[in-house]
Amino acid sequence: MKLYGIGADIIRISRISKSIKKKSFVNRLFNKDEIIKCNKTKNSANCFAKRFAAKEAFSKALGTGVAKGINFNEIVVLNEKNGKPYIKLIDKTKKIVVNKLKFKNYKISLSLSDEDKYAVAFVTIFV
Repeated sequence: MKLYGIGADIIRISRISKSIKKKSFVNRLFNKDEIIKCNKTKNSANCFAKRFAAKEAFSKALGTGVAKGINFNEIVVLNEKNGKPYIKLIDKTKKIVVNKLKFKNYKISLSLSDEDKYAVAFVTIFV
């Protein structure tokens, strides 16, 4: 596999903390599984902020930014049983990514972190 793209994003958690008070914001940007997970956590703003940063970082690694039919709520950030985060693409966004990469076999690597006031994500895409 070869490296297709790299993306990184950092966000101030307080920005997301204010935004998640609006249900329309949450539903537009997050999948139901992400909403359930983050609402169960002690600090939901950190959880949502990391996922928001991951979606931004993914769109940068893909090279599209947030455009061309990419929907944030179709870029789903989940965790394996051991806690490792991963990105699952669904619906229209998945089709767009497969068409753009011209490969059905691709790998997305994700790293997330948060500290004090910030959340950060780093994404690599391999084809």
